[in-house]
Amino acid sequence: MNPNPNNIHPIAGYDKEIYVKPSIKNPNIIVGDFTYIADSEFESHVTHFYPWSKDKLIIGKFCQIAAGVEFVMNDANHQMNSVSTYPFYTLEGWDMAPPKPEDMPFKGNTVIGNDVWIGQNATILPGTQIGDGAIIGACSVVSGIVDPYTIVAGNPAKPIRKRFDDELINLMLEWKWWDKSIEEINSLIPILTNNNLEIVKEKIKELLK
Repeated sequence: MNPNPNNIHPIAGYDKEIYVKPSIKNPNIIVGDFTYIADSEFESHVTHFYPWSKDKLIIGKFCQIAAGVEFVMNDANHQMNSVSTYPFYTLEGWDMAPPKPEDMPFKGNTVIGNDVWIGQNATILPGTQIGDGAIIGACSVVSGIVDPYTIVAGNPAKPIRKRFDDELINLMLEWKWWDKSIEEINSLIPILTNNNLEIVKEKIKELLK
């Protein structure tokens, strides 16, 4: 029996790890097949995300999201180009009109690539772009751009090292194993889990011919 990306609970009898995509109700959260979180639900991990929010959270396939991860969206931001950041307009009784859109920080969509591992209690800030195959260290606070197949950690998160040399990274980005059929991915597991990277390079080159 093939794995089913529409099955919320991929581990029989265990509800603390779910596939995210079939659990999503918010249309502005877009998640690829087989991405999972180590929790019984996902949307509470996406904060400051309201019906009027104009950004999106986009997550690729086969991502691994640990417990306690938080995706902070743009409506967490306060006006920063005035002398006070206090949001009077949101609170009862204060005489303040909402700021103009151009006066509010807006970082755009938050986009997570494919096969990204996000460690426990990491915080992903608005507009962050994380490339395919990246690893985010536990308790990291991540903003800006994380290059594909790069390990980052810390607060603020900084690059620790690339996971592979440039040749293998470029091969992986061309190969895009996550877009293959379930049957093909099953057959590719011996390559995907091989720690002899020179052999992996040669196998991928053959497959790309």
